Amino acid sequence: MRAKITIIGAGFVGSTAAHWIASKELGDVVLLDIAEGIPQGKGLDLAESAPIEGFDLKIIGTNDYADTANSDVIVVTSGAPRKPGMTREDLIKINAKITRDCISKAAPLSPKAVIIMVNNPLDTMVYLARQVSGFPKERVIGQAGVLDAARYRTFIAMETGVSVEDIQAMLMGGHGDEMVPLPRFTTIGGIPVTDFIPAARLDEIVERARKGGGEIVNLLKTGSAYYAPAAATVQMVEAVVRDKNRVLPAACYLTGEYGLNDMYFGVPCVLGAGGVKKIIQLNLNNDEKALVAASAAAVKSSIEALKGMDLDA
Repeated sequence: MRAKITIIGAGFVGSTAAHWIASKELGDVVLLDIAEGIPQGKGLDLAESAPIEGFDLKIIGTNDYADTANSDVIVVTSGAPRKPGMTREDLIKINAKITRDCISKAAPLSPKAVIIMVNNPLDTMVYLARQVSGFPKERVIGQAGVLDAARYRTFIAMETGVSVEDIQAMLMGGHGDEMVPLPRFTTIGGIPVTDFIPAARLDEIVERARKGGGEIVNLLKTGSAYYAPAAATVQMVEAVVRDKNRVLPAACYLTGEYGLNDMYFGVPCVLGAGGVKKIIQLNLNNDEKALVAASAAAVKSSIEALKGMDLDA
């Protein structure tokens, strides 16, 4: 039996993720959105590409959560982007209301699903999703590290002129500005990246990766990144539905790992059927520990801001 994958949010990230899920034949796709006609139109359009591309599965667009019942994976991309003049707290409150609504409707219909959160602020929204769903921590995870690592690897490939396929990178921390690079765990063909790139230049590449989303927003003027975020999401979906046991950075709920408790934070993990199978604890040096602590403080602050909000106001 094919897996059933629900994507909540039929915007650019959601619809692009649906496209790649279909092309990889990872499972039947339900594309859900509150906007009438948008998910139905995009779902039908994608289904009509199947005879040409040669994938054979069921794709529907809907506004009805009943169509998502018994999903194996639920991906949540719905959320508002941060606009000029909007504070971090404004964004948290807006997207927290959206997240609570999505999860409260979808989770009871698919009690065995793995939930992958994509909306921002990522670590805070995945924390809320676990609270609302009541799911085990292993089955509620956030996508950010795969995207940040992909940007990091892309810029290293550009700098060195080697294939991105030969670049392996691991990082930790919150998404974007809170990203914690780990050059010691970054290699090109098994060779330390520091053998290819001087430390000062590598610092510049890391900073570009941190600001990767903002760079694209500035270029597009009226939108944000969606190809790479969608691809990163699909890599996680594939790891779950095909039980691939991939070692990937993801936002996981921590209960003492790295000295952190009651929070979601980007860490390396083993991802497969049922979600997170293992959190990998790296032996960090003092400099890396300091960066992790600073990132964790920023993430914790966002989660505490969420706890203090009245989402019904």
